[in-house]
Formats: sequence, C-alpha cells, structure tokens
Amino acid sequence: MSIEFINNLPIIAIMTPFILAFVLGLFKDKYIRVKRALAVIATAVSFLCVILLIKPILIDGEIIVSWMGNWSPIGGKAFGIGLEIDSLGMFLALIITGASLLSVIYSLKYMSHDNGLEKYYVLFLLLTSSMIGFVFTGDLFNMYVMLEIMTFAAIALTAFRNYKDKSVEAAFKYIVTGSLGSSLILLGTCLIYSETKTLNLAEIAVVIKSMESMTPTLIIAFSLMMVGYAVKAFMVPCHTWPTDAHMAAPSSISMILSGVMSKTGVYAIIRLVFMIFGLASNKPVGYLILVWGVITMVIGVSMALLQHDFKRLLAFHSVSQIGYIITALGMAIVESGEISVLAMTGGTYHMINHAIFKGLLFLTAGAILYTTGTTDLESISGLGKRMPFTLAMFLFGAAGISGIPPFNGFASKWMIYEAGFTGSLGIVSIIAVVVSALTLASFIKVGHSAFFGPINEEHKNIEDVPTSMKIPMGVLALGTVIFGLFPEVIVNKILLPVIKSVYDLSRYVSSALGNTYDSVFAFDGINNVEFLTKGIYNPTNFLILFVILLLAVLVFVIFKGDNSGEEIHEKSDNEFDMSIFKKYENHRGNSVNYSEAPLDAACKYDIYVGGEKGEKVKVGANDLFWGMKYQLKGYFNSIQKAHNGSVNDYSLWIVATLVIVSVITIIFL
Repeated sequence: MSIEFINNLPIIAIMTPFILAFVLGLFKDKYIRVKRALAVIATAVSFLCVILLIKPILIDGEIIVSWMGNWSPIGGKAFGIGLEIDSLGMFLALIITGASLLSVIYSLKYMSHDNGLEKYYVLFLLLTSSMIGFVFTGDLFNMYVMLEIMTFAAIALTAFRNYKDKSVEAAFKYIVTGSLGSSLILLGTCLIYSETKTLNLAEIAVVIKSMESMTPTLIIAFSLMMVGYAVKAFMVPCHTWPTDAHMAAPSSISMILSGVMSKTGVYAIIRLVFMIFGLASNKPVGYLILVWGVITMVIGVSMALLQHDFKRLLAFHSVSQIGYIITALGMAIVESGEISVLAMTGGTYHMINHAIFKGLLFLTAGAILYTTGTTDLESISGLGKRMPFTLAMFLFGAAGISGIPPFNGFASKWMIYEAGFTGSLGIVSIIAVVVSALTLASFIKVGHSAFFGPINEEHKNIEDVPTSMKIPMGVLALGTVIFGLFPEVIVNKILLPVIKSVYDLSRYVSSALGNTYDSVFAFDGINNVEFLTKGIYNPTNFLILFVILLLAVLVFVIFKGDNSGEEIHEKSDNEFDMSIFKKYENHRGNSVNYSEAPLDAACKYDIYVGGEKGEKVKVGANDLFWGMKYQLKGYFNSIQKAHNGSVNDYSLWIVATLVIVSVITIIFL
C-alpha cells in the first residue's frame, strides 16, 4: 500500500459513517432496508480501514500523522489540526469499529419492531464516527468536539424508546451529569490553552515538560479534566448516569455505551496522565487513581448484587470492571520497572476483554428482552430450556467477567493480581479477587433466576433468537475463549506495541511535530515481556479459581444467617425484603413448615434453610443472597439509599469529587 493511501485510511474510517449518517436522513421511512444496508456498509468500511492500519501501526510501529489542509508544523510549532494515530489510538479504534459492526448486525433483527429506525441508524453512525475521531485526533479541542457529538448521540439513543418513562428519565440524567462532565473538560481545555498557547497534544506535552513545575492553572486544569473524564469513564461517584442509561437504551446500544464508549474516558485519562501532564511516575497521583479504582470496583459490584433487573445489574458491573482498569493504571504509576509494565498490560488487556464479555452479556440480555419482553429476573424463569443458545452465550460471558479460566477475563485479571502481589500492593489484589468472587455470585443469581428452574406458563412457546442476532453473540463468545487461551500472542502481537506507545512519548511527539525529542522524553525501552504471561496457565496458579469459587459459595452459605425463622420487619422501598421468612406462632408445635406459609408473588424458588426436617422457603431473584444483605445491611442500605435517583445529589457528588481531587493535586503537584 502507498503511503498516501495509508495516511488517508484514518480519514476514511471517520468520515464514512459520518457522511452516511446525513445521507440516511435523505431517505424516506419506507426505505428502511436501504438504511440498514448503508449502516452495515459504513461500519464495515470503518472496520476494514482500521484492519488495514494494523500492519503499519501495530506491526511496523509507525505513527501516522495527517494534517488537515497540509498545515504542517513549522519549527516544532503546530498551526493546524491533525490526526495522530499511534498504537494506543489504533487499539481503541479496533475495539470501537469491531463492536460497532457486531452491534449494527445485531440491530437488524433486534430493532425490527421499533418505530423511528431512520433516526436510530443516523444516531448510531454519528456515535461510531465520533468515537473513532476521538481516539484518532491529535488536538485537545477536537477531542472535546468529538466527545460532544458522541454524548448527544448517546443521549438520543438512550431516549430512543421514549414511550417508556424510564428512557426519558435516564436521558435527562444523562444530559445533566454528562453536560456537567463536558463543562469541566471544556474549562480544563481552555486553561491548558491559556498556559501553553496550543491545543496540539504533542506540543502541549513538550511545553509542560519544559516547565520546572506545573503552574496553579495547569494543576486546576488537570483536576477539572480528570473529573470530567471520570464522568465519561463511569468512575465512582461519577457513575450514576450509565446505570440508568444502560437499562433504558436498546441492548445493542447498551453494548456500545458499556463496552466501548466507557473506554474513551479511560483513553483520555491515559493521555492526560502519561502524555500531556507527564505524571507517569508521580506516586501521589498514582495512589489517587489507585484508590479511585478500588472504590469503583467495590461499589460497582456491591450495587450489582442488589439488582433484580438483568440490564441494570450489567450496568453496575460495567462500573466495577472499569474499576479494574483504573486500578491497574494506578498500579502502573505507583510501581516501577517490570511491575509497572505488567500492571499497564493487565489494564489494557482488560479493556478489550471487558468490551468482549460485557458486549456479549448485554446482547444476551437483549435476546431475553426480545423473546420475553422483560429483563426483570422476578418475571422470568427456566429460559434455558427454550433458549439453549442464549443460555450458552450467557455462560461464556459470565465466566469471562467472573475471571474463570480459561476465559478471557482470567488472563487480564491475573496480570493485575500478579502486579499487586509481586509489588507492594498485595492488599489491592486481594480486594480484586474478592470482587471477582462477588461478580460470580451475582451471575449465579442471574442464572438461577432466568435460565434454570421451572419455565413460566407465558414463556412456554418462545423460541431462541434469529440467526442475525446469534452471529454477533457467537463471535463475542468465541472471543472470550481466544483471548483467554492465547494470552502470550495477544500480549506480544497487540498489547506490547500499545504499552510502548504509552511509555515512549518521544516517538509520538517527534512524529507529530517533525523534530527530535529523544532527550526530552527519555525511554528505557520494553524489550522482554516474557514475564508478562509467564505462569498464567501454570497449574499451581489455578488455585485462584478455587478461591473465587470458594468465596462465592461462602457468600451463599455462610452469610445466610442464623435467623431464618425470626420475624424481620424491614421491608420498605429503601430496605431489603426479608419478609419472605414468615414467623408463625407455635409453628413448630403445630408442625407448620415454612413452605406452607403464604408467600409473595415474587418468591419463586425453594431453598433449604436447615433444621432436622430440612425446612425450606421460597425466594426470588433479589433475595437469593438475603443473608449477606442482612448481615451487612448497614453497608448495603447506605449505598442503596445513596443511589436515590436525584440528579441534584448526583451532580453534587461530581462537584465534591472535583473539590477532593483539586485539593490532593494542589498539595502534591
């Protein structure tokens, strides 16, 4: 391929879906088949362009720079707007275009019964093109522009089924919190421009690197942009909008919002910390990000355990899994040498793994919604008998997200565990293992409630989803296996160039500005990566599997409590329903079993609670781990009450986070 053709590929990848989005608006509603075809073609073209960039960027190690209007830098000064694509941007583009192509194929049948599809595909293409543009641009303000296009397309898609109150409410929360995050990013961008007199990423990095110390203005700019992009990355406590948005949006869009769009926020944070502000070895910042990631992990999985709607449960797991990635970034900054690289590799590995298994799980939820009309775990049961393919896909996705070998989540999580135990952050790895156990426990609940047990009368005649929906699910399920079985290939062929691009800033800056900056951005090199995958599948390391399984069992058995026969008067909207365990006067004397007690309609399944006669009670999906909730009711009630749906409170959390981050950065930077 010619150099000119290669340089044009990023432009084609961005502009094809962008232009066709507006072309689709010219067709009348009756040409919906044409619109579907054009949407598939547009995403396929973008994906093909990115695939063609693999050799020059990931294999050959080139950095492609394309200046709009040929406004090339003069004397190391950028005057125009340019696309600057390195391995990191390429890596994200692969995730974006691959997921978008699978999502649009899934949509062909999944969205066939919806109205307003002419708007759906227009918005879908705008979302795809803006995400690609976000990771390809080398201009800070253009990142903001692409982010805004991305945000408003996502908001419109969240409210697409506007006949549902929840969709409109979720879109409104998205507008308020998302706009607040965008405002912080814009303000931070303005402050950076006021100090550096440029918006080019490479030139900003050079200017800040040449300073003896960061000015107060730049410190405030860093804080503003960190919190702003934390909103986009679902980091606690800036995580409240996606939990409603993922639940309300069509599952094909939830897949994109959770598995892909959240990575744009992570990408921006990597650019901010490792490139623009040069804080790759600043330990206070590293500990800030590390603690932030751990909190995100724990709160996300805790809230997931409380949910009885499949999509809302997945939304909180998106928060939790982003926590793993942010934790790994924090480890990479706190630690040094090989351990730092190991943590960064685990984090980037988990980015693509999260896109795979979370995309698969959202498509599984979409399949359930498509056939039953609901994702409420209390309303569905025994679907595995009628939907064996969907059940298999669920098991692949659940095993991946829970970190069960040999699926993909295990490989990336193990690298994060190993980085913590090898370095000085063993406690972080222990927390991460416990979170994996709780993740597995929550999906045991989903499987127990949705796929097993007796099938509901109204669902006895349902059939599995059409082939066009099975294909994307099958591809992602295959991905959970391939990315789990061949970690060394993935690391050495895909991730190693990405990690080098994160640490080796001199090549990026030199390629963008046309000068040599090797002396400014020193890089020791990453030559030996055998340690990264050494021992991942050593049989002795499979003990982690038994730890996770054991902890999941402990959650179910040990925490079930000793008060199964006592009256518990704690049922309210904000507290847990323990009333399924009814107390009857003199029940033992009258030989009355728990199973004979009148039960709420939501209680579906028998479980044994002990006693010589093996008394049993019926529980629903939300009460499967009732014992843990009761033993830790103070904690669970607190976090549940905190998620009260108030936009004012959620906005206040973002402002409070900004204050905390600003204080920390002012003290330590």
